[in-house]
Amino acid sequence: MATLAKSLAHEIKNPLSVIRMNMELLHEDFEAIATPEARQALAKIETVNRQCERLQTMLNDFLNFTRLTNLELVPGSLNDQMQQVLTFFEPLANQQNVTIRTYFDPDLPSINLEPQTLHAALLNLVKNALEAMPDGGELVARTRITRVGVALDLIDTGCGMSSNALLRMFEEFYTNKDGGTGLGLPTAKKIIEAHSGVINVQSEVNRGTQFTIEFPTPKRI
Repeated sequence: MATLAKSLAHEIKNPLSVIRMNMELLHEDFEAIATPEARQALAKIETVNRQCERLQTMLNDFLNFTRLTNLELVPGSLNDQMQQVLTFFEPLANQQNVTIRTYFDPDLPSINLEPQTLHAALLNLVKNALEAMPDGGELVARTRITRVGVALDLIDTGCGMSSNALLRMFEEFYTNKDGGTGLGLPTAKKIIEAHSGVINVQSEVNRGTQFTIEFPTPKRI
């Protein structure tokens, strides 16, 4: 069933691309016509375009979710990975009046990682944290050494999650966001587990959320 679903997603991408291209061409045609009928048609075209974009996002997220097998892991720095993600989101954080604080252990040992996929998982977690603080707040990123490896704590002062959302947040396609695909957090979890890591969450409504990710350190021979 998983193989069939993946094949079907690939098959859907081709006609969807054709639909999007033709809707964009129609949009250009109707933009040049200044009549009430043309404006009504343009509004309908824009609605279809938005839904096509949503489908494209869902397909991309689903395909990313299905690709997470046989990662080629190499030694790397969790501190560096996290800093790259925070640097990427710094303009948005400033725009939302979110203060980012980092407490990175300078002696943190390396872990085995695949840079692009781990970056994608951390990107999703920080994105979720910022979405929970549209009116400002604080995001703390902290790394530390544990008994068996290393850990990353991501703590935000956002809206928090209900007990039901906490129970279901890693379910595929579960979302309480408008336009969300419900695959972001399940994909992040799958990536972390592909790195032999674990992810835990604590949250309280109107108080904030803490994600804790733990990775083992490579065994020395």
